[in-house]
Amino acid sequence: MGAGILECDATFTKDLELVCRHAQCDLHTTTNILATPLADKCSAPFAPAVLDANGGVITPASAKCCTSDLTLDEFKSLKGKMDAFNRAGRTVTEYMDGTPRFRTDLYSSPFDGQSYGGTLLTHAESIDLFNKLGAKFTPELKSPEVPMPFNGFTQEDYAQKLIDEYKAAGVAPGRVWPQSFNLGDVLYWVQHEPSFGKQAVFLDDANVPADVPSYATLLSYRQQGVKIVAPPTWVLLALDAKGKIVPSQYARDAKRDGLDIITWTLERSGPLKNIGTNPFYYQTVLPAIQNDGDLYEVLDVLARKVGVLGVFSDWPATVTYYDNCMRRQRGHR
Repeated sequence: MGAGILECDATFTKDLELVCRHAQCDLHTTTNILATPLADKCSAPFAPAVLDANGGVITPASAKCCTSDLTLDEFKSLKGKMDAFNRAGRTVTEYMDGTPRFRTDLYSSPFDGQSYGGTLLTHAESIDLFNKLGAKFTPELKSPEVPMPFNGFTQEDYAQKLIDEYKAAGVAPGRVWPQSFNLGDVLYWVQHEPSFGKQAVFLDDANVPADVPSYATLLSYRQQGVKIVAPPTWVLLALDAKGKIVPSQYARDAKRDGLDIITWTLERSGPLKNIGTNPFYYQTVLPAIQNDGDLYEVLDVLARKVGVLGVFSDWPATVTYYDNCMRRQRGHR
């Protein structure tokens, strides 16, 4: 689809090996662990849903299975599936059969539809794979869901191990954009691994406008050595008096402070004509979002007016199409 930079969300196993997972404790919804003997090692076992006489959910089904519950060999024995669960599930099979209609299990299961087949990766394996694909790297150091230090493994050890695996693979620092929602991780890389730290990305987890950092806060990031910030898309956008999408005050402040910007995540809101059901990524510009074509209006503002370095996307063909179109247009000029 044209993505030039690929992401492994990195977390760790019980024996302190780095693996790719969107969260440390998502194995119960992203793998077949509950259908294997390894379910006995989960932090919290499967608990079936309690339903009323009409099938309504009184207590949803639950489980909690973490990479830190397993050794690397145990982790690698699992098979991946679409991240989903059925909150009304009364059995493990029902619980695991929860993929929404707008998603698919085509790429995570064999064609017999009976068992899952996705391959789980270590962080080192992701480096090898992405390298073979000719891509660059933007690993995210996921927040631990266990107390740190874990088995003597400190947060600093964790941050260092991520970088060490790129060094061991002979990857040049300029091809890597390590990222974290924890400012301490980013500052660790800046101070202890400056060749990698110069492209370290501080992810901003603002949920509502009241959470958006001020100019002074952004300046403090820059003064501490952070060079790239990555807020959710809505933080970078606003509406002018005519209802047109324009760069937000945050976007202008970040540029004024000398910060580069990456943003997340396109293609995560579903059909934009139904944006009211999932407004998070467009909450500052909702009146201007009417249909899927408005995604390109957003992307154009991000690219040409905000001047972002890059855009995280769940379906990178959209950004590739835009970039190819604009490059061709500039070439004609």
